[in-house]
Amino acid sequence: MDFFITFGWIKILITNQNLIKMGKQNIAGRQEEIVILNKILNSNEAEFIAVYGRRRIGKTFLLKEFFDSHICFEITGIYKATIQDQLFNFAQSLGKSSETGIIPQRPSSWQEAFIQLEAYLESPGLKKKSGKRVLFFDELPWLNTPRSKFLPALEKFWNSYGSRNNNLVLAVCGSAASWMIQHIVRSRGGLHNRLTRQIRLLPFSLGETEAFLKSRNIKLTRYQIIELYMAFGGVPYYLKQAESGLSVAQIIDNTCFTKDGVLRNEFEQLYASLFEESHFHLKIVELLAKTRKGITRNELLKKIGLSSGGTATKIISELEESGFIESHVPFGKNFKDALYRLSDEFTQFYFDWIKPLGKQSPGAGYWLTKQNQPAKNTWAGFNFETICLKHVQKIKNALGIAMVETSESTWRYLAKKDSQQQGVQIDLLIDRRDATINLCEIKFSSKEFVVDAKYAEELRRKSETFKSVTKTRKNVFITMITTFGIANNEHALEVVNNSITIKELF
Repeated sequence: MDFFITFGWIKILITNQNLIKMGKQNIAGRQEEIVILNKILNSNEAEFIAVYGRRRIGKTFLLKEFFDSHICFEITGIYKATIQDQLFNFAQSLGKSSETGIIPQRPSSWQEAFIQLEAYLESPGLKKKSGKRVLFFDELPWLNTPRSKFLPALEKFWNSYGSRNNNLVLAVCGSAASWMIQHIVRSRGGLHNRLTRQIRLLPFSLGETEAFLKSRNIKLTRYQIIELYMAFGGVPYYLKQAESGLSVAQIIDNTCFTKDGVLRNEFEQLYASLFEESHFHLKIVELLAKTRKGITRNELLKKIGLSSGGTATKIISELEESGFIESHVPFGKNFKDALYRLSDEFTQFYFDWIKPLGKQSPGAGYWLTKQNQPAKNTWAGFNFETICLKHVQKIKNALGIAMVETSESTWRYLAKKDSQQQGVQIDLLIDRRDATINLCEIKFSSKEFVVDAKYAEELRRKSETFKSVTKTRKNVFITMITTFGIANNEHALEVVNNSITIKELF
């Protein structure tokens, strides 16, 4: 049965065609997010969900693929368009949603636009349908053009109409993460506390990356997946560039070092699209790309020339929320001593390998020539540490302490000039409630790692220095995290208590 509704002088046909359908469950990865989205479909109340995260992370794909034909209205904002263009875009979207191909009259304001949307939602065809009806606003920040009064109109629509309709879902997302966080997630205006759900969409984990690649028939070993992850991170769009039958080095070459490589100029757009004023964001990540072991907030702000205060807090928070940087409080220290470090693999790859080339495109084969060079091995070792820090829960599972309360950090001791002790750096320290501490050494290699007499002595020194300086009474275990395990020799048996391989990281 068909229904008609009038917008101004245009009569629009509403068809009864698969408006209600169960959400899809076959999305590769994103299982935790799917649980949240399923709760929305099964909810007895109106739902307002915001999905935010970095560019290329898959926000649009997740919502469109999951809600599918539950979506009864969809609009995508136009980058740097005028309010007139955005309102015409709205009219086009409304006409398309009604499946008539007829474009209603362009509303004169956003307030009128939402009045039209309410009338559409009140049509008999939609009102009679069971299940959730989803309104999907993609690239929401772009709709909010200067002096357009878009946000107040959206607030009024949701507060006076949307929130009172138990079968309605308002789903919004956008690439401008800072705008989404400030105006939607942490709104202090009319949308304050109006969100019912939120999803901070982060890059895939290693396990999710493996599932994603398999879903695209890309067959790589776990060692190769980690090599790819070191350059691309878990960003779905970047991982989509992998082609079946190519080695990891070939994939990276084609994507990053050829003239027309998809990611050749990605960095220039990445931060500008996410943050309204990205100047200091870029200075922070560039500094952290060089200070790989981490730096305190005060040191960071001093080096980039930014005074401490609300602006600095906002910028650092935006970078953390988007998954570009992370902080860890060193063992025995407090929050003010937290060390910030770069956690985004692609940003690190850009500063280490793409930026030094300038505008030059070395072409296919460039990355292949770097495979056995010391600089590449050093880079891989550091990035493997970053990956392990992101997968601490997997490490805990492998140690059999998944349910034990822990705190994770790094630890560094700088010996005093008059001291006979040497400095010590611990890659990862897991402080456990069961009176135990794991000192984790992280090593990336293409084969079994060999603990020889010299390295065994270094491990003993690290352990003894840690116990002496911290005066801990806890039991201290030395844990090796490597790619393919450690060679079974007398030195390893003497000093290493636990050995974890990349298999456990997946």
